[in-house]
Amino acid sequence: MLTTAFRPSAPARTEGVRPVGSGPVGPSAGELTGPADLAGLAIELGINAEDPSRVCPADARQLSKVLFVRLRAAEEGSAEYSYVRGTLVELNMALVRFAASRFGHRKEPVEDIVQVGTIGLIKAIDRFDPGYDVEFSTFALPTISGEIKRFFRDTGWMVHVPRRMQELRLMLAKASDAMEQEWDRLPTPAELAAHLDLTEAEVREGLIASQAQSASSLDAPIPGEDAAGGGPVLADRLAKEEWAFETVLCLETLKPLIAALPERDRTILDLRFGAELTQAEIGRRLGVSQMHVSRLLSRVLAGLREALLAES
Repeated sequence: MLTTAFRPSAPARTEGVRPVGSGPVGPSAGELTGPADLAGLAIELGINAEDPSRVCPADARQLSKVLFVRLRAAEEGSAEYSYVRGTLVELNMALVRFAASRFGHRKEPVEDIVQVGTIGLIKAIDRFDPGYDVEFSTFALPTISGEIKRFFRDTGWMVHVPRRMQELRLMLAKASDAMEQEWDRLPTPAELAAHLDLTEAEVREGLIASQAQSASSLDAPIPGEDAAGGGPVLADRLAKEEWAFETVLCLETLKPLIAALPERDRTILDLRFGAELTQAEIGRRLGVSQMHVSRLLSRVLAGLREALLAES
């Protein structure tokens, strides 16, 4: 918890500090390495900074201007640099929440969007120069929004599609919304193609690609049906049980186990289940009795069964 106790400032030190506009620069003597130092600086500016994340936007802008000067004057990696940088992140989290609110219609959790936006805020803090003739918020918002958009572009698609197709989907969505508002109906692919100066094939390709952005669960109810009452779900219409899947899975699991068997055991298995010979035929081919073949088969199959159960 930050304290607001008054702490007299030492004589000002101005080396390496550049004033920003006509706003107050604040005390520069000593280092800003903790809450007490920040409280003393905030009191001189007439700001209550007990909790930097709760400072009002106007006070956050004023305090940020001073802190950016201190950040650029501090040596990177020092205690003061780390503390001032972290405080700037807290003071400007409202920018991240504002940018994240513009993507509230997306299915991703808001907490994830805010986390990604915070990365953009940190990048903006590292790149911002207090000598710029621009407010930090104006500089930071495009960086924060760009980081969030990059997150959606790289991870927000259930099936990865080329960036060209992602951009085409956005262009089609904007044009479709505008044309729907103007015409009071959805435009056809041919109308979209004429409006955007594209071929109809390109438009259809973009519309198909847009379906890869999200996926529905097979347990979701069929539109118009009551799943809660035991109605059909998408799996009943789209999915089917593949009976051979279990067989293929067992065969693939058996391959390395069979490869590790002695050559005679592999030969017996091949003759019995590959060539489909009887035990008596196998015995005549190998020069042993049918009873001995039966014992060998039982031993080999029991060993394979035990190895399969151990792996599962």
